[in-house]
Amino acid sequence: MSAVELPGTAAPAPPPGMVVTGRYDEGPGYRVNRPAGSSSWLLTWTTEGRGLLRQGAVETATRPGDLVVLAPGVPHGYAVGPGARHWRFWWTHCQVRPHWTQWLGPRSLGDGVYAAGAPKETHARIEAAFRRVLADSRWTGTGVPPAPAPGDGPVAVAHGSAARELALCALEEVVLLATAGPSRAAPGRTDRDERVRRAEELIAADPGASHTVRSLAARVALSPSRFAHLFTARTGVPPMRALREARLRHAARLLESTDLTVERVAAASGFPSPFHFNRVFRERYGVPPGAYRLGERP
Repeated sequence: MSAVELPGTAAPAPPPGMVVTGRYDEGPGYRVNRPAGSSSWLLTWTTEGRGLLRQGAVETATRPGDLVVLAPGVPHGYAVGPGARHWRFWWTHCQVRPHWTQWLGPRSLGDGVYAAGAPKETHARIEAAFRRVLADSRWTGTGVPPAPAPGDGPVAVAHGSAARELALCALEEVVLLATAGPSRAAPGRTDRDERVRRAEELIAADPGASHTVRSLAARVALSPSRFAHLFTARTGVPPMRALREARLRHAARLLESTDLTVERVAAASGFPSPFHFNRVFRERYGVPPGAYRLGERP
């Protein structure tokens, strides 16, 4: 069965400000469908069996060692993979830290889906990090945070701000280990093309520059139409959408680390219109740039 055909609607996803973590081992017939999407990010880490995840028009299978991340705001569903006897996996709903999107960006499959097949030598440490996320979510903020234990329950919610931040620190290790350095082929991802990789490097090096499909195509010696087709086929997103995401990540970093006015941040990030910048930034991060700078994250 395709994930697109999954029936039913799941219980609403947790609010974006919460960190909710669990570990499940589900058999055939397990499926979740959220036609309205989620207001929080969802990270899954498969340890045994196979899963099938769908978000928007993108569908990807997951196997042991795969981290799949779904961005908020897009209809999605997931289930035990076809023919699999079970799917054992960790999952976390949260609001990701802005710089994680820079690590995840090269692993995009499109429609807010990111997938990384982590090297086998990192699996034990990623598993340990998820166990810390589960344990740290139970911390009250006083005394010593609880150590991971085999008897821990399958789901934990980080209620206090200290517990949330500590859990996110462990989760940050998961994302970094899964996306840093050489990676085996990620689920659902096509082979990389050197010309596409070069274009991605040009965008990442200076997202605020006046890049266009034509200018990027010229830098990698392709016609604009061929470049746009190849870039979209290899990354899952059109070049200008990838550029907009890179500009928004750059703007978020400037808001976090400088005292530039919002107007100057917009211009430095390649947005000539502050009004347009405010609108797309709010769509992406849930709050306007000024509120984001003050730490008012959804």
